[in-house]
Parts: sequence; structure tokens; C-alpha cells
Amino acid sequence: MQPSRRDDAASSHSAAAGDARTMAGYSADTYGRAFADVYDDWYHDLSDVDALAALVDGRAPVGAVCELGVGTGRVALAITARGRRVIGIDVSAEMLEQLAVNDTGRTIVAVRGDMVDDLGSATHGEHITAVVAAYNTVFNLHTESRQRALFASVASVLAPDGIFIVEAAVPPSDDDHGTTVGVRSMTTERVVLSVARHHGDDHIAEGHFIEFTDGDRVRLRPWSIRYLTIAEIDQMATDAGLVLESRLADWDGSTFTPGADNHISIYRRPT
Repeated sequence: MQPSRRDDAASSHSAAAGDARTMAGYSADTYGRAFADVYDDWYHDLSDVDALAALVDGRAPVGAVCELGVGTGRVALAITARGRRVIGIDVSAEMLEQLAVNDTGRTIVAVRGDMVDDLGSATHGEHITAVVAAYNTVFNLHTESRQRALFASVASVLAPDGIFIVEAAVPPSDDDHGTTVGVRSMTTERVVLSVARHHGDDHIAEGHFIEFTDGDRVRLRPWSIRYLTIAEIDQMATDAGLVLESRLADWDGSTFTPGADNHISIYRRPT
């Protein structure tokens, strides 16, 4: 699997022993340190931010919006451009520094914190009608217990009839194990290799982008996620008191069908 849309949104809690395997030394802010300087360049076309903003306006036309793992602000800026108030929470100082550069008008309320433990304080007093977890953000929590806690935290801050938008990849099968090595990009001055491994029984995918530049400089850019099946995500939402409203296969609005690579699931907190 490829690294997530918001790997920088990982919990400040590392994986508990026995709950999941995680790359040695990988912590909550590892991704932000490794990718903040290239994130907008490498992932500028990941997610259709305008379509996402339009979906928020269509499904939750009033109230404030909270983006989990706001990162450099691509999604949040598209939502604020429609006149909505957006609170963005992220654990990475480096990502939030880049957000400050991008958000010249200071339209986003940026909060550095854990998207599970600090969500309540970040949104305190706000009428939150939509929470957004863009591409694979939920996967950046490395244990099942933390992922379940995220859904409970989201449900606790959503206003009645509010929505939770989860965009994620459809994961590989659990019996899929192995290591892959490939070329991400190559020019006369720079080569970026991709090295990844997958632990199917633990739902863990992790890897490095290894960047070689002219002058013999080498840069490691690590990533790690714990993915969930659609059924697991649905169960976590149900356990948190949320109801599945609809599911799309892409930002063009295609109906989700088996075999799709990604899904956009919209859950609603009942009135």
C-alpha cells in the first residue's frame, strides 16, 4: 500500500506491545518531520479537495467543520474558501508550520494536538456539523483501540445530525505479506526509491521513500499505517453511535461497488 493521505495525523501514542507491529523508532510526529517539505509537491493531486468541500456543504450546510490531520491545509483551505469555519488539528509541528505558510489569510483555526485525546478541547464550544478524515487519516492510529477511540471522540463532538466523512483505501487481503521495492520518481539530479513491507495479520503497511540527490545526499522519508477493512470501519462507527448514510467510490460521485480501490464513507450522528 502507498503511504496515507495524512500519515502526519498519527496518534501521539505508539502501538502497544502485542497489539500491532510498528517500525522501530516510528512515533506520532515522524511523518511530519519527514514529509512536510515535499508534501504539497508529492501529494497535490491526492483527493479532490473541491469535491470534498462541496460534499461538506451539501451534507452539512451550516456549522463549523473539523479536519483531522489537517497537515499543510489543502483540504481545509478548500472548505474555508466556501466561507466555512474550519478547525484543523494535527500532531506535527512541521506540517502546521507549512500550513501557516499556505494559509496567508489565517482562515484556519490550527491546533497542534492528538486527534483522539485533544479533539474535545480543540473543538470546545463549537457547533461542529462535519468532521473530515481525508485519505487514510484513520489508518495513522496504530492500534485497534486507538482507532475505536477516534470514532468515539468524533461522535462526542459532532452536533446532532452532524456527519463524519472517512476517505480511505480498500486494503489488501490479510494473507498478503511481503516486501516491495520500486522507483517513485527519477530525474538526472534525483532518484526516489520506494521500499515497503506488509504484515497482513497485523494490518500494518510501512515503508520508506529513499531520496538520492546529486551531491551524494540521501534522505529517508518513513511512513507507517494500520489499515482497516470497510466492515471494520463500519463496526467502529456503529459502536460509536454513528449511522452509515452513503458510500462513494470516488470524488466523481460513483457508487461504491466491490473491487473499488478506495471508498468515501459518510456517517451521520442521529438526532
